[in-house]
Amino acid sequence: MPALTTTPDGFLLHGEPFRILSGALHYFRVHPDLWADRLRKARLMGLNTVETYLPWNHHQPDPDGPLVLDGFLDLPRFLRLAQDEGLRVLLRPGPFICAEWDGGGLPDWLTSDTDIRLRTSDPRFTGAVDRYLDLLLPALRPHMAEAGGPVIAVQVENEYGAYGDDSAYLKHLADAFRARGVEELLFTCDQADPEHLAAGSVPGVLAASTFGSRVEQCLGRLREHRSEGPLFCAEFWIGWFDHWGGPHHVRDAADAAADLDRLLSAGASVNIYMFHGGTNFGFTNGANHKHAYTPTVTSYDYDAALTECGDPGPKYHAFREVIARHAGVPDEPVPAAGPKLPPTGVELDGRAALLPLAGTLAAPLRADDPVTMDELGQRTGYALYRTTLPAAGDGLLHFSGGVGDRAQVFVDGAPVGVLERERHDETLPVRVPRSGATLEVLVENMGGVNYGPRIGAPKGLLGPVSFSGTALRGWDCRPLPLDDLGTVPFAPAGEAAVTVPAFHRGTFEVDTPADAFLSLPGWTKGQAWVNGFPLGRYWNRGPQHTLYLPAPVLRQGTNELVLLELHGTTAPRAQLTDTPDLGPENTW
Repeated sequence: MPALTTTPDGFLLHGEPFRILSGALHYFRVHPDLWADRLRKARLMGLNTVETYLPWNHHQPDPDGPLVLDGFLDLPRFLRLAQDEGLRVLLRPGPFICAEWDGGGLPDWLTSDTDIRLRTSDPRFTGAVDRYLDLLLPALRPHMAEAGGPVIAVQVENEYGAYGDDSAYLKHLADAFRARGVEELLFTCDQADPEHLAAGSVPGVLAASTFGSRVEQCLGRLREHRSEGPLFCAEFWIGWFDHWGGPHHVRDAADAAADLDRLLSAGASVNIYMFHGGTNFGFTNGANHKHAYTPTVTSYDYDAALTECGDPGPKYHAFREVIARHAGVPDEPVPAAGPKLPPTGVELDGRAALLPLAGTLAAPLRADDPVTMDELGQRTGYALYRTTLPAAGDGLLHFSGGVGDRAQVFVDGAPVGVLERERHDETLPVRVPRSGATLEVLVENMGGVNYGPRIGAPKGLLGPVSFSGTALRGWDCRPLPLDDLGTVPFAPAGEAAVTVPAFHRGTFEVDTPADAFLSLPGWTKGQAWVNGFPLGRYWNRGPQHTLYLPAPVLRQGTNELVLLELHGTTAPRAQLTDTPDLGPENTW
């Protein structure tokens, strides 16, 4: 018998009544050296369980390569730390996770094959899932409850009722887990909508729901769907994520706590989404695309109970009071905010222009028309396209199919404009100074769509390009891998302003490493690294105006900051502050 079982009105754990009091905590969004701290704070808030997704695209970046289970992806270590803290774990391996994560967690080597019907019983898709599970589950089996580990339940797919109605696909997944030794409780989760619950459920698998308000109504719909069994809100939304150019979403702590109280008063189990959001480090953020493409910001603070840097926020205290009334909380002090680095200025006195370096980063692919970033093998980041213009004069560049996702255009090295998928841009007026002028197009993948039918939408230049009706042929298409910045030939910056993409480098001293926030007034858009660690994207469009810098990234003594600035700066300096700035708040 599984460790966690269901009764007509609740859960039993090892035969004893058990209410799931869980909080979402994605190991892959938190520095591994901070996992133990976050887990301890979950227990001290009164949680008995934590929940996490598994990002398939990062665990298996190569379809023929080994499973990646180290560093940020060392899930076995995370599970051991959770068990050491006395916490149970809910695993949500997908295969689709959404999570505002690049591509919804589906690998680009899979989504780039347009013949495969994603998230269906298409054997090409289920075969890839099966091969992934063949690698994954043996590594996780020692951490399952039946083996004495902390994992008490495993989710089948994720909000599938909002996407499709292929019941054979869902049954295949449930059977795949069972066939590979998962004896723990299986569950699905869908939005509290009768059609979603019907399409996303599997016979013999617990149906849970997701919602953030209207508690009585949503629980009622769940009970209408299943007349008996535990009531479980698998995602109780207490905040929200942000898009570039939008507001910073927050939710009043008292309002969220009141709804949590209603949930617990109804006897339901809960998974708080998010207990601790963390950060979309590097190029890991996702995007939405309904009427327009809208990429998610670097911060995944989510207005969660723990802030992005792991400090207890207003919801932490409010939720702890609610939990204390229903289940009790540990008789230990509430955690204090962590130390912060004193405000520190950083002069960026080294510089190296990006476009002249492109040839040292990767070899080009020569093609008549531009090819996509998928065809270049560039899964994230940037690609550079180069050709020549046939005639001088004013004309219109036309990018058939648009760009994915943001393109900066240069003629003979001078910037002439920007096109964005978000604005559905396909044309750009330019003045060409001479026949044979060099046209360069730097394209940024701003994040893979993570929800809906556009998952796997291509990146890069998405079709042929013409100038005043004349097709431009003969392209050098070049990926720009940025995994190793140690080879960038920085030179003294000098006084001249730079208006083209360039790397900027500076150093700063640290006495005692502590959390900090990178502020970049005067800078426009780009990427930031500290000691080679990718903090993520910055953009003066906001709402986010600081990047979280975890203490474990820093070292005592000299530290290095590198920026890839895509446009230019009015002041070649940065500031490390002790306070985050996530932008103007929009309360929902």
